[in-house]
Amino acid sequence: MPVLESSLDLRAEPFQQNRADMLEMLAVVDGLLEEASRGGGEAAMERLRSRGKMPIRERIAHVLDRDSPFMEISPLAAWRSEYTVGSGFVVGIGVIENVECVILGHDPSVRAGAFNPFNAKKLMRGLELSRINRLPYVQFVESAGGDLSGGTGAEDPEAAIRREVGHFAESGRLFYEITELSKMRIPTVSVVFGSSTAGGAYQPGMSDYNILIKNQSQVFLGGPPLVKMATGEDADVESLGGADMHTTISGLGDYLAQDELDGIRMCREVMRHLNWRKLGPEPSKDFQEPLYDPEDLLGLVSKNLRQPFDIREVISRIVDGSYFEEFKPLYGPTLVCGWASLHGYPIGILGNNGALFSESSEKAAQFIQLCNQIDVPLLFLHNITGYIVGTDFEQRGITKNGSKMINAVSNSTVPHISVIVGASYGAGNYGMSGRAFGPRFTFIWPTAKIAIMGPKQMAGVMSIVGRAAAERRGVPFDEEADAQRAAGVEFWAEERSKGLFATSRVSDDGMIDPRDTRLMVAMALSACCNNEVKGTKEFGTWRM
Repeated sequence: MPVLESSLDLRAEPFQQNRADMLEMLAVVDGLLEEASRGGGEAAMERLRSRGKMPIRERIAHVLDRDSPFMEISPLAAWRSEYTVGSGFVVGIGVIENVECVILGHDPSVRAGAFNPFNAKKLMRGLELSRINRLPYVQFVESAGGDLSGGTGAEDPEAAIRREVGHFAESGRLFYEITELSKMRIPTVSVVFGSSTAGGAYQPGMSDYNILIKNQSQVFLGGPPLVKMATGEDADVESLGGADMHTTISGLGDYLAQDELDGIRMCREVMRHLNWRKLGPEPSKDFQEPLYDPEDLLGLVSKNLRQPFDIREVISRIVDGSYFEEFKPLYGPTLVCGWASLHGYPIGILGNNGALFSESSEKAAQFIQLCNQIDVPLLFLHNITGYIVGTDFEQRGITKNGSKMINAVSNSTVPHISVIVGASYGAGNYGMSGRAFGPRFTFIWPTAKIAIMGPKQMAGVMSIVGRAAAERRGVPFDEEADAQRAAGVEFWAEERSKGLFATSRVSDDGMIDPRDTRLMVAMALSACCNNEVKGTKEFGTWRM
């Protein structure tokens, strides 16, 4: 394969400014990650330790293989909401006894590990990752059930009813997904670290293996107060749902641990006996690091996404040896397509170098078909304002050819991984395998923006529509009111298009440091290879 040549000027003022801006954005992200790691705060953590309990991140650290990485999913969920940053759950992919697993952990320092709208989305995403990638599912359970009062604890009866309805639907799907994993022969393991009530009780109830901790684990559909109200019975906690009772009488518990570390040891033993085998291809061990320093990625993308850059500069800093075999380099040049390898895994790459034209869309559709023929996963590198619009382009078939690309993306069965490095607007997001199209993993850089269209375009379109409506009604158009409205639309569209807002709403799997892109994609590819990597030879009908 040919080696990509970099033309990036590391001493140029734009590069240095981009780098400074990126480091500033990363400092904000690091601060939020630190906030998430503190869970419910210092006082809540101290209460945990005083009861002989470990914080959730320590529990996960102890169960993972020594020096193995942990890919946390949506760590900034619930930022700028009424809930704690991180949402009170930790979800990610880690290695236990050489087995890659999805790991879910309730954080008991955050409202007793209760469910809320944000961590419910994280939990369901974790189950999805387990199902589509064929990854064993491990859950560290300690849950008070649904948080019906909201993150602030404020008493609001109407809000509580709304949350109860939402929680009912979410928890019901949780039960279904866990049992579905077992049906698919994907093991599910629960370690119960504390009280697990209502929906939290069904997490071990639906699991293949259950580990309970003596004098600490409690599992019941309704605690003593509810039992008293429902039946009049005065029940004590241990008789109703304690670890001894469940491992000696009810049979819910399979293993009785003496303390938390003993429970973690038992979890590792369960993973050891699974005899787990990956169904996908093994990576080549003979690969080289990129020729160019990943540090250079800090200065590549401007905060002003209208400033262009060559996506090959990203590719050259993440693929093995900076080798890249480009496909149709002279045709449809606004989309770069080609083959490479990453940590020894073969991969096909599609990266934006401008809007998607008819030619680049056709090239993409053909390239996706070729990768499916040879069972090669696809990496999509987004920096896309959308498909090109206009009379001339419509007459040349942009709708028809753009649809071919989207058809190919939709019907492709090899794993897709998306990294949004810059803009990802409108149908361009769909064509580049955005979240709605089911990529196995989606990561974003701090510079990312995701929206139906650019903020200025959105405000302008609304003004044009408003002006036309006024003309149809035969009334004067209020220019001043329109200007104020447009400014408001542009401001809020800009705020909500930012990557930080998107990742806080669990619309991706996490905001990453650009320098970590190679590692994160490699971990994602490894996870994908727990399942078969098999491309389709059949695609839906499209207009030739």
